[in-house]
Parts: sequence; structure tokens; C-alpha cells
Amino acid sequence: MAVREKGRVMSGMKEERSVNARALVLTMLLESESGQEYSNVILRDTLMKYNYLSVQEKAFIKRLFEGCVEYRIRLDYLLNAFSKTKTTKMKPVILAILRMGVYQLLYMDAVPDAAACNEAVALAEKRGFRGLKGFVNGVLRNIARNKNALPEPDEEKEPMAALSVRYAMPEWLVCFFCEKYGVSTTQKMLADMLLEKPVTIRMDERLSVEERAGVLEQMREKGIGVKQHPYLAYAYLLSDVDGIMHVPGFESGAFYVQDVSSMLVSEAAGIREGMRILDVCAAPGGKSLHAAVKLHGTGMVESRDLSENKVSIIEENRLRCHCDNVTVRQQDALISLKEDVGQYDIVYADVPCSGLGIMGKKCDIRHRVSFGQMEELAALQRKILDGACACVKEGGVLMYSTCTINPAENEEQLSYIASLGFVPESLNPYLPEALWGETTKQGYLQLLPGIHETDGFFLARYRKETR
Repeated sequence: MAVREKGRVMSGMKEERSVNARALVLTMLLESESGQEYSNVILRDTLMKYNYLSVQEKAFIKRLFEGCVEYRIRLDYLLNAFSKTKTTKMKPVILAILRMGVYQLLYMDAVPDAAACNEAVALAEKRGFRGLKGFVNGVLRNIARNKNALPEPDEEKEPMAALSVRYAMPEWLVCFFCEKYGVSTTQKMLADMLLEKPVTIRMDERLSVEERAGVLEQMREKGIGVKQHPYLAYAYLLSDVDGIMHVPGFESGAFYVQDVSSMLVSEAAGIREGMRILDVCAAPGGKSLHAAVKLHGTGMVESRDLSENKVSIIEENRLRCHCDNVTVRQQDALISLKEDVGQYDIVYADVPCSGLGIMGKKCDIRHRVSFGQMEELAALQRKILDGACACVKEGGVLMYSTCTINPAENEEQLSYIASLGFVPESLNPYLPEALWGETTKQGYLQLLPGIHETDGFFLARYRKETR
């Protein structure tokens, strides 16, 4: 697939050069493999740079890039089955080209097998590997001939390996999930993580019924699929979205992109007008802005994060969403300020975590995370909690949350919160009845992908005891 890139204007004439979509994806994959940037950032930056491409061209780039990252374990298993040279011995460029070829053969029905093979061979030659053209062609055509009877690990002899290859998840994570949640639930979670997800938005609750209906109708008129989420009346699922910035209502702040799991934090916080709220790890700002909306223009929200870049993102979103009762501040959550002690009615501690609950949206987390990192994050979370808990007034509320499904970062932190002088409170008065269960009575909820209609997410409500 070749596209035309807008060139510079020189001497009154436009200079154009051809851009090959597969060559572009190859460059993106090599950048992703370097580990210096997350795949979702690479994709976002690339699509912004080539924003003038057609919807179909951008969709092809997105699908091929994300698919190769997400299915890497399965693609490599098949390459090792059909190639005498194992993936660990292949040159990075050739390996990336082969992954692209296999993904197109197996998961992109609109791409003819011959095109997937021929374009891979052409890419190898273009990148200076003319001598490996036959190798690339042979491996891909062999897989193409056998794609209706591909090898798989033996489920009886190697059950964890079989799940790992089927769902393209590292085997150690498959074992970890099976130990924590059981095989059946793990399979549902892993299958859900491979599904394409709609865009979830939070419509501004300050809009009138008529204003909200008008914005949603404008979306439908642009061909965007709109469906109300079953948990919250102001949450909607959007499909067929070509760039969120082009969706009606974005620039005016009529909605904010946010998963329902994150929205539930402000629901469970029990916000009342006039409250002072602190969000210690706020970027990109969704929970802070949601809290501000629920204050109905009263009180204040102090929205903080570590870096200047994160703070600028929060500020940009604050301005777009017209939340004047939000103050944005650059502040390390590990550094306690005397003036904060006991000053806030509600404190949000949405702490750094392993992100296992959002692997369906950030597909390279599965390749980056390690057990050691999860242990380090749990220790960091406790340090942040020390400062966050100190900021809560007597009788005030701490909302603890993460976007992971690792008990060590979630349930196992609750005893630490209790040791700091907090008691759990039932979530049932605040959450949709569909989410009620034994743990919500105890003050916490673990949302699981494939089980609940949200990302994997954890939230807990604790009240600071009065002396």
C-alpha cells in the first residue's frame, strides 16, 4: 500500500514523495522494539504526522502495527515452527518484516496472500537484504500454504504454553493469572484483551438533556457509532472513530475520553458541593475533571503530577473542559508538604502500577512488565500512600485506585491503608447494582477485563478515623 506524502513547496512547486505504508509500519515496529517509547505513543505520533492520509490508509497502519506488537508471541512461535533459523538468530529488520507478513496472512483477510508475501520480499530488498529475499519468501509462502492447519502446543502436555501462544501472552503472566483467578477467568480475560475496543467517553454532566442529545446526534451524522454504556448514564461507547479530535464536541469540551472504571472513582468518592479534593497522581486529568464537574462549580480540586509535561496535559484538558475550579500543580507525590496535612475532604491516590488491566489498549505492556517491577511498584505505592493519607481530613475519604489486576498492588495494599488510621466503607451506595458483590460491601472492587464491561481496574474507599 503506497500513499503520497505532502512535500515541501519549492520555487512555487510542490515536491511529493511516495510513502509505503508497510515500510512505515516497519520503522514503527523497530522503534517499538528498542523499548524507548510505548507503542501507543509511537502510533499516535505517526498518525498525527501523516494525518492527511485517508481513513482506510490510517486504519491499515494502525491494524498492522498494533497487531504485530500484540500477537508477537504467537507470530514468533509460528516463525520458529516454519523456519530453520530461529527468531532469536534473525536480524531485527528481517524478523519485523516476517512478523508483518505472518500477521497479514492470518489476521488481515482483505490482504491477498500473494500481496503479503511479495510486499515482504520487496521490503527486505529495500532495506538492503537482497540476499535474504528467498528466505523471507519461502517462510511466508510455507505458512500461507499451511495456515488452515497451523501447529499449536499440546494442551494436555503444555497447558500454560498453549494458552500463551493462543492469546499471545507471556507464559509467566498466564501462570500468574491462572494462580490468582483460575483458568476459566484467565481465558476470558486474555480473550478480551485481544478484542478491538470502542472509545469510551464521559459526556459532561453539566450539559442539559437537549445539549447532550445534540452532540450525540452530530456524532451519528458523521458516521460514528454511539452506544450508551450499561453502568453509567453519561458514559458512551464510540465506534468508527477517525481521530478523537475530529469528533463533534471534542474541541468544545462536551466530552472527555475516559474508561468507565475510572469514572467510578468519582462516583464512589461521594462528592458534595464545597469540598476540597486532592488528586496526587492526576495525569492526564480525567478523575480531577470529573470531580470538578461533580462539585457543580463550587469547592476546589488540586490536580498534581510529577513532570512538567504531565502537568501541561492536565492544564490543556482543564481548559478544554472548562473546569475553573481545578488548580494544576507540578508536585512529586513522594514529597509531603506541611500545608497539605489534614486539609482535604477527599484524596485520590491513583498510583503508578504495572498496568496489567489495560494491556488490551497498551499492548506492549505484556512484553515490558516483570515480576520484579511489580514488587518495586507495590513498594512505591506504599510510599505515595504515606503522603496521600496524611492529607485527608479526619472523617475524610481516601480513594485508592490502580489500572492493574495484580493483588499485590491492589487488595494487599488495603491492610497498609488501614494501618494509617483508615477504615473501609461499603461501595454499594455509590456504584451501579450490577457491580455489587461481597467485596464492594468491604469497600473495594476489582474489575476484570472479559468479566466486567470495563478495563481491568481496582478501586477502594476508606474513611479516616476521627480521634
